[in-house]
Amino acid sequence: MSSGPGADSAPAPDPDDSISARKTASPLDTAKPRRSSMFSSLKVRNYRLFFLGQVVSNTGTWMQRIAQDWLVLSLTGSATAVGITTALQFLPMLLLGLYGGVLVDRLPKRRTLLVTQTSMAVTGIALAVLTLTGHVQVWHVYLAAFAVGLATVVDNPARQSFVSEMVGPDQLQNAVSLNSANFQSARLVGPAVAGLMITGVGTGWAFLANGLSFVAPITGLLLMRARELYAVERAPRGKGQLREGLRYVAGRQELIWPIVLAGFVSTFGFNFPVYLSAFADDVFHAGAGSYSLFNTLMAVGSLTGALLAARRGTARMRVLIAGAVAFGTMEIVAALAPSLWLFALLMVPIGIFGMTVNVTANSSIQMATDPVMRGRVMALYMMVFMGGAPLGAPIAGWITDAYGVRAGLAAGGAVTAAAALTIALVLARVGGLRLSVGWHHGHPQVRFVPRQRQEEHLATAA
Repeated sequence: MSSGPGADSAPAPDPDDSISARKTASPLDTAKPRRSSMFSSLKVRNYRLFFLGQVVSNTGTWMQRIAQDWLVLSLTGSATAVGITTALQFLPMLLLGLYGGVLVDRLPKRRTLLVTQTSMAVTGIALAVLTLTGHVQVWHVYLAAFAVGLATVVDNPARQSFVSEMVGPDQLQNAVSLNSANFQSARLVGPAVAGLMITGVGTGWAFLANGLSFVAPITGLLLMRARELYAVERAPRGKGQLREGLRYVAGRQELIWPIVLAGFVSTFGFNFPVYLSAFADDVFHAGAGSYSLFNTLMAVGSLTGALLAARRGTARMRVLIAGAVAFGTMEIVAALAPSLWLFALLMVPIGIFGMTVNVTANSSIQMATDPVMRGRVMALYMMVFMGGAPLGAPIAGWITDAYGVRAGLAAGGAVTAAAALTIALVLARVGGLRLSVGWHHGHPQVRFVPRQRQEEHLATAA
């Protein structure tokens, strides 16, 4: 059976491509990772079309998010109504995300994305027409948000798993990293463009721009060469496929531990809407301008982290754990920052390490998953990662109200770092590893090595 593009199944990953693909290797993987060009996956024509389409679409999506919240606030004057809109958009993923993964494993992903992207385009254009004609009501926005959420249930795992079909295993981490960089770039540009458009010509035109932005990814999907895709076997229709997916993850430590760690990071570490607004108003008394500055610098850090991840050739569990420890530690440091500018500057490394966790978890999980199961596994991962922050927000809010925002941010960072260290110790014990501290080319080096190797080193030294 051929392993090239267009074969009946995806090429088998090289055993050295990822820690998760190594049957006999330690879970923390001590091999030296292979580096790649930062933009190497863009050499693949199909992925280049996909990436360029997402540049336009992601910008439009961020524009709609801003315009949507502003419109609801204008119609109702209620922050609660804005919260309901956000909840309606994310609720379908929390309730139906796993079923979306089952559908994605059964369906051809490119055709599926054509349907989901078209449905979201129609939703944006419909909301634009209602707004521009002056007939829009708040329930229209609620319905549109819920419709986009339903489309996302299928669109999200389809997009995540389709990346491997475009680039293959060798370029997977690079492509996942560039997707994240793409999203973070849109996060910087989209809200700014939306603000100019809302104040200049009105909210309805921002909705229209988002609806029309889907022309770019739809065109890219249509222009792709099917013969150059790494075709995968689709799951047949059958009963119990949701339970099968859960059992599949539960039986593989190379999947369960990254998902568990991502859940801890998301639930306890990513509650920035709670923390940053409180630091801006209650701690530094600086208002909305500083809140915007904090978010902008964090987006810059996230973009930097995604581009740095693109330079790494493979996803490593030790990188994931180190990134989570550093992320939690930087949150603790930021919680103690005495001045606004120091706190603001710390948003950059927090963004870098947070994106390192995101990209590494995503790519290592994809590499460790059989293609026929990838939709279900990625749906579970996205449910855990996206659902963690809404679950953790009330906890963060309670700690902040009871003990202050500094205590809340420090507690979130401490839980994140402790979870990462605990998982590292568990994997080290399972894999028969010991901590090694030494010097390498004049620099201190801390890593896990097999017990036998360290014992031989000590014997040689003696």
